[in-house]
Amino acid sequence: MRIALIGQSAFGEAVFRALLERGERVVGVFCPPDREGRPTDPLKVAAGESGVTVHQFGRMRNQEAIEAFSSMSADLGVMAYVTDIVPIQVLEKPKRGTIQYHPSLLPRHRGPSSINWAIIQGDEATGVTIFWPDRGLDTGPILLQKEVDIDPDDTTGSLYFDKLFPLGVEAIVEAVRMVREGTAPRIEQDHSAATNESWCKASDVVVDWGMPIGDLFNLVRGSDPSPGSGTSLRGREVRLYGASRLLGDPGRPAGEVIGLTGEGFTVAGSGGSLLVRRVRPVGQGKLPATEWAMQVGLRKGDRLGEW
Repeated sequence: MRIALIGQSAFGEAVFRALLERGERVVGVFCPPDREGRPTDPLKVAAGESGVTVHQFGRMRNQEAIEAFSSMSADLGVMAYVTDIVPIQVLEKPKRGTIQYHPSLLPRHRGPSSINWAIIQGDEATGVTIFWPDRGLDTGPILLQKEVDIDPDDTTGSLYFDKLFPLGVEAIVEAVRMVREGTAPRIEQDHSAATNESWCKASDVVVDWGMPIGDLFNLVRGSDPSPGSGTSLRGREVRLYGASRLLGDPGRPAGEVIGLTGEGFTVAGSGGSLLVRRVRPVGQGKLPATEWAMQVGLRKGDRLGEW
């Protein structure tokens, strides 16, 4: 079976290598153009090393991209970590259609930041879906799903890299096998149960220290490592990472710094407190919270969140 793979990054590379290891025939790879000053996409590197034709288009909607994809004469299209809008002319071109990976249990959390929103909204489980894309955003029939627990201390980073990344590669390989064997179902989504969220942006994750500590913790870990939850000290913005939740009434106003240790600093919330281990001030990279605390002269009794 001839496969045309659309993807990028380490996930696209992992899918590409897994397909080859299982004897699948990848006849073409489509990934984004190279970016000046950035490393070459791992998928492009892997395909080049394997002698597979690589195409790079800014948009798959371009006529040139559509024609290049059509020239592959693929039996199956596979979309692995795709942020571009792929037109229906491409999706329907392969003889057996196109399948796509999405890191949530569709129809819940349609959209580009599904991992962030699952944690921020307090979900206890999520998973991966392999589906048949159509004209909508993550609305096509489901081929298969695999579920994982969201642990109490999972961040967006740990949930993706430790769970949804390897599970997604495994699911795509399984789905390709099912298509090849003619056993792949098309299960219509329950659109009435859908949630639709856009990108998780910095403006969506501004910390309200007065919110319940569980919701606050979900907001911070759901935006770690990106975009990072935002608060302020003396009117200057700072983003928070590597947090832990401490239960119990801190006995201090929400947003007040109540502890400074070798691990970081602790801030009072509603019904508990938050230990922050890493931060990113405006115009700087991430650094240990203790280092930042020394830079700005952070003290017990300081209030965060006062803009």
